[in-house]
Amino acid sequence: MSNSKMNWQSFKDQLQKHPEQILQFQYAEDKLVAPSYHITEIKQAPITSVDCGGKVNAWTEIIVQLWEPEEVQTDRAMAVNKALKIVDLVERSIDLNPKATVKIEFGNAEFDTRQMYPKEFLLDGNNLVVNLQPDATQCKATDRGMTCGKPKTETLAVPAGMEAAQCCTPGGGCC
Repeated sequence: MSNSKMNWQSFKDQLQKHPEQILQFQYAEDKLVAPSYHITEIKQAPITSVDCGGKVNAWTEIIVQLWEPEEVQTDRAMAVNKALKIVDLVERSIDLNPKATVKIEFGNAEFDTRQMYPKEFLLDGNNLVVNLQPDATQCKATDRGMTCGKPKTETLAVPAGMEAAQCCTPGGGCC
């Protein structure tokens, strides 16, 4: 599964284009976050990792956390300009990296909490709908043409005293 990754500046730019729209988040097919949702926090998380190929990777994520209260507080979601006020409040306290990858963190009684990528923004009448796609595990070494630090094209060596025909090789059809 391939995920498109939106950066913080692009995310904000999309919001700023539609300040009077109603901000909705679609977390699954035909499923919107309840209109009573709150943006409870915006987190900036620097990530440093070492992949299976031994390469150090580093990036930053900005995670917008949404919370659905148990009780219905309103039948209309917040306007984009209210979300932008929350963003402004956060940015007055911390410098958010404009190139950081954006994730939306959400869960409710029917949907386990997870982080998802904003896939696209859709205008639907008065609504600006942020269509979310799930995050997925990946192998960064594979993205570099390697597997666990070895080139994908590496062939197996034939052990001494054994003919090539007796060996199973990648792509040979015997495995």
